[in-house]
Amino acid sequence: MGDALEAGGIRGGSVQVHHDLTQVEDGRVVRTLSWRGTDGRSHHDVCIVELAHGCISCTLREDLLPLLRRLHRRPSVHRIVLTLDPILEPEQVAWSIDNVIVSDMPGFDDGPASTEVRVDATIACVAEDDWLTSATGDLSLAEGGHIALDDDRTLAQVAVGQVAFADALIVAACDPTFRDAWQSARLVAVLKRLAPNVPMMFELPRRPVTSVLAEQLLAAVRPNGRRGRVDDPHDPLLPGEPPLDSDCGVSWVEFASDRPFHPGRFHDAIDALLDGVVCSRGRLWVATQPDEALWLESAGGGLRVAHGGPWLAAMAEDELARVPAERRAMGALRWDETFGDRHTSIVALVHSGDPAEIEEALRSACLNEVEFAAGQQFWSTFDDPFGESHADPCDDLELTEPTVDAVRGIDSPDPRDN
Repeated sequence: MGDALEAGGIRGGSVQVHHDLTQVEDGRVVRTLSWRGTDGRSHHDVCIVELAHGCISCTLREDLLPLLRRLHRRPSVHRIVLTLDPILEPEQVAWSIDNVIVSDMPGFDDGPASTEVRVDATIACVAEDDWLTSATGDLSLAEGGHIALDDDRTLAQVAVGQVAFADALIVAACDPTFRDAWQSARLVAVLKRLAPNVPMMFELPRRPVTSVLAEQLLAAVRPNGRRGRVDDPHDPLLPGEPPLDSDCGVSWVEFASDRPFHPGRFHDAIDALLDGVVCSRGRLWVATQPDEALWLESAGGGLRVAHGGPWLAAMAEDELARVPAERRAMGALRWDETFGDRHTSIVALVHSGDPAEIEEALRSACLNEVEFAAGQQFWSTFDDPFGESHADPCDDLELTEPTVDAVRGIDSPDPRDN
């Protein structure tokens, strides 16, 4: 790799990294490094990466993270562009860059790749003609024509994750001859709420986005953009201050309750978050689990309920000392003498559902006055379908996709400093 990069030099200091998964069923991933040399020609360095114990994520982490650190050490490399396969997870890549220890690299101290590089921006590409259909459906990746290797995620989970994690969007516009103006307006309304204040560029048919336009898009990324930040379940559910009004029937539904959910009734009410809803997410107080906040996340017809960490009221003093000050302050604002910071907050992005029906379904799933007054000992007698794991109708939701991550070396110029 080193000799290849030096041959002819690198124009602009940018190197593109792409892992091709079309041969993954044969146990191989093809990794290609591409750059434009100072000679004006395109250069490519291709190698085969063996699939580590049959796991795509492990293979890419074991190959990509050391590669990022090695590329950063090369003086001619100022930016690394990761072009991700549609089934890969940029959120997981960003998390790995910050948290996975890269060891046994001669000449390098053990540590995460973030000691060398940082995520400067994530750019997601959206197809105007079919993104909303994918984002609101329930087709699996395999049913959508992707090689998934026992991956039960859905196209909706991929599509929603692509946009929600993005710092900038490129919308591949369809041919005006076949454009439905209402559907296009509704798509934009969804994108503006799912990725608020994110710069958006339309790629017109037969007029692809050039490198100059791509640079302009990157330059428009907000200084306080996500830039690879992975949210915590106790962070704000509507980051970026998205529009709360309705546009083309698209709006956020916000539900909050200071009473816990009855686990059985909430299980029955979950379908309200899957019909006519692009996505939802929230923290849940379930009566049978007083110490643990549950985390809910949905996209299209797929939904997951998982552990979201303990409530502040259930923490020991040493645990509280490690909690970010922002979360402690928010907990103090809503603190109850009996139940502490326990509460339920859910947001749902609706595109064709009835907000009133969603609100009513969730409200009816909360404990009534008699149940609430009976107390925790009585609540613990409820059957709890969320006690260990929850599979039906919930599918695991792992936020996925954008097609491009831009990663800038720490020592290189940062547009946020301008």
